[in-house]
Amino acid sequence: MSLESTTCEDLKAFERRLTEVLASLQPACIRWRIILGFCSLTTGVSAFFWLKDPQTSFLPLLDSLFHHWIFFLSALALIALFCYGIHKLVISPQIIISRTRTVLNEFNMSCNEKGMLILKGFQKE
Repeated sequence: MSLESTTCEDLKAFERRLTEVLASLQPACIRWRIILGFCSLTTGVSAFFWLKDPQTSFLPLLDSLFHHWIFFLSALALIALFCYGIHKLVISPQIIISRTRTVLNEFNMSCNEKGMLILKGFQKE
């Protein structure tokens, strides 16, 4: 087996593995985006109703929060999600693509959003 065919097989194996990893991350990424969107929407809508309540300015903060328990729980859930690292989970495929492009750039290659390799032309010096 020649060196060129071995290199070509290695690149194809790397490309298959990269596309496999990115494809396996997509369902989890979509799930986390839905969870983050739902929690953000719930927090935003309930915050609107909490601020529009005329009793909010007269009640102590804890009493007001317990009176608007949906806002309280959704805000706690949103804080817990960000402490858990949902901001990284939502964009994990983009992080992998970015880091892979950085490494591949050293070898005069790149990749697209799906993980397919792009060979760049050689520059003559």
